[in-house]
Amino acid sequence: MNAGISAFVEVDRLAAAGNLPAAAQALEQLLTSGVPVEGGGTDGPAAVAQWLKLAGLRRALRQPHRALEAVHCALILAPLDFMALVMRAGLLERIGDAQAGTAWGEALAQVPDGPLPAPLEAAVAAGRAFHADWLEKRGERLEQVAQAAEGEGAPAPSAEVAADNGWRLARFRDNILRKTRVYHSEPTHFHYPGLVEREFHPRHATPWLAEVEAGFEEIRAEMLALIQSERAELEPYIQYEDRENLAQWRPLNRSRDWSAIHLLRHGAEVSRNAAQAPRTMEILSRLPQPVVPGASPNAMFSLLAPHTAIPPHVGVDNTRLVCHLPLVVPPGCWFRVGAETREWREGEAFAFDDTIEHEAMNPTDVLRVVLIFDVWHPDLAPGERAAVAATIAATGREGGL
Repeated sequence: MNAGISAFVEVDRLAAAGNLPAAAQALEQLLTSGVPVEGGGTDGPAAVAQWLKLAGLRRALRQPHRALEAVHCALILAPLDFMALVMRAGLLERIGDAQAGTAWGEALAQVPDGPLPAPLEAAVAAGRAFHADWLEKRGERLEQVAQAAEGEGAPAPSAEVAADNGWRLARFRDNILRKTRVYHSEPTHFHYPGLVEREFHPRHATPWLAEVEAGFEEIRAEMLALIQSERAELEPYIQYEDRENLAQWRPLNRSRDWSAIHLLRHGAEVSRNAAQAPRTMEILSRLPQPVVPGASPNAMFSLLAPHTAIPPHVGVDNTRLVCHLPLVVPPGCWFRVGAETREWREGEAFAFDDTIEHEAMNPTDVLRVVLIFDVWHPDLAPGERAAVAATIAATGREGGL
């Protein structure tokens, strides 16, 4: 046994004998003088473990600041080491440091999969509680600051604009607190620059949704009659060749668990279905749907079977929004776009950007039915709409897609 290794063994002997001050002093001298650790030199996992051992000794000696110094030395060698992050957060909490909440957030982001030893599990559970309380208090403080500043000398906005501003400020706080992550538009094919990226677009930007909602009862009655009719063309929503690289859709490919009764498909009317839904078609005709030969408008009754999930995915084109009018929705069905999750509510329509990651779930024992249709993105001027339509149509005609 060489001198360096025997010195670390002596540290363990001192600690086992209860002489923690001598053990801490000896270990600190070894680490700061660059004595190699068996199996890891001065910068490998073994060295990290020795720095954490020193932190543990200093913590046991009620020297939290010196313990933190040792933890920071471990983090220099391994910035994402879970044990080091937990020790750092716990020590900062113990000394009442303002960074304790942030530190717990960093530690909790690195929790490994699988069960933890009981003492560590208890420490993590306590850290979660501390972090949750810290997030709530910090959120309240940030909200108070924003409200005080927002009302200073500014003219009062309309109720709709005020609600939208409130949503944006709330999301701003949640992003700061890492309660939400930032999602962006990621269309699979067509990305038009400069358009507002928004999971769910506000009502003041989509005023025509009110007319759709006003027709809810008639639209639902036509949908129910179509479903019961033997004349309706009901087909799987997802249909692609097995050779195509679309593995995320494999469980739903050609499956009637997610099916559709198309009214408008790739710009063409599906006559057999549309003829049985005249009021629905009339309402759709007054909406700002994109007219792109071979691509849109689109409108359908979407049927999601009980206990069926639609996996996270993104749409083709950010120049349009997709809209839902929930028609038959058992309680508990949910729809997530980016960082926002909603439950569908019958008769309450919304518009969302389907090029932001989204998913859906029907966890119930009952069928869920929604009217889905597309509209132009409200940021596009009339001239831009025409240019976009011509460009997308040309792409299709030339075999680019």
